[in-house]
Amino acid sequence: MANLTFEKAMKKLEQIVRELESGDQPLEKAIKKFEEGVQLSKFCSEKLDETEQRVTLLLKDQTGNVFEKPFISEIEPEDE
Repeated sequence: MANLTFEKAMKKLEQIVRELESGDQPLEKAIKKFEEGVQLSKFCSEKLDETEQRVTLLLKDQTGNVFEKPFISEIEPEDE
């Protein structure tokens, strides 16, 4: 998932959901798709959490002016 963006992961997850909902998959293939979907869901959730942290770093000073504080992630970014 090194080159995966949030948007690509969401599209792939939506595709997997459609495939699973169709019921046309053999059980073994459906399980593999489900596992892939769980991984994509976790990836998307982590990306949303990271984004939420970055957004909360937007602060207001005492005069009401908004400024951005640099975000320093504790997690090493993967090669994207």
